[in-house]
Amino acid sequence: MTPDWDGVTHVTKVDPAKSLPGDLDVLEGTDLVIVGGSDGVTAGNTLETIRTVADAFPDLPIWQEPYNADHVSSETLEGADHLSVPAVYNGDREHFVGKHVDLFTEVGRKPETVLGTSVPLVGDLIASKGREAVAELAADLIGEGYVVQHLESAAAERACVETTYSPDQVAGAALATESFYGFPVFYVEYSGTYGGPEDVAAAAPYLEETALLYGGGIDSREKATEILEAGADAIVVGDCFHDDPETFRETIPE
Repeated sequence: MTPDWDGVTHVTKVDPAKSLPGDLDVLEGTDLVIVGGSDGVTAGNTLETIRTVADAFPDLPIWQEPYNADHVSSETLEGADHLSVPAVYNGDREHFVGKHVDLFTEVGRKPETVLGTSVPLVGDLIASKGREAVAELAADLIGEGYVVQHLESAAAERACVETTYSPDQVAGAALATESFYGFPVFYVEYSGTYGGPEDVAAAAPYLEETALLYGGGIDSREKATEILEAGADAIVVGDCFHDDPETFRETIPE
């Protein structure tokens, strides 16, 4: 699935385990919301977050980015426009392919989770409905090539990232994302600290069809502009959305 990136420069990452700002009007001007996290996240609070954002901004695209297969339900899939699944290049095997296998194992084992079937399935019907569920899931699935560049972050700890990539390696990962894996998104993640434009500038020349996202430490319009001018298609802002809505407003490009 290749989403339309025309007009998308600002993405808000919303953690379902954290409190939303009292005034969701702060989202005015963002172009896309990605709902996901790890600690304390469930399918239930994910669904609640998706519905709350959708009620406030019915036309705002919403993706779900699950950390585990049990964060996904037929209701979250129905509520979100897309399901985005990271593949962390500099993480361990579990976070590059392991969780993908877990997700599709769960779909094959319990296709009613995706299809919303209330009657338990058995025998050949499981296989048939499993294929149907996978086809339905794949229609809305977005693979994300990920590089986590802040070793002290929770993201690095969760994905067992022990080494950051050089700009040349980031460029190589970008090239692999588009030319080999065919993922529609390549994400440079600094997770809570500002990494500057170097990695973005290294990756951008190698991406034509794949969208280049940068997340981490964006807390001003100046930083947002610097990253976009380096070649990112969009910036991703998360922490200050929850912690400092007024600073969050400053990250939205004019």
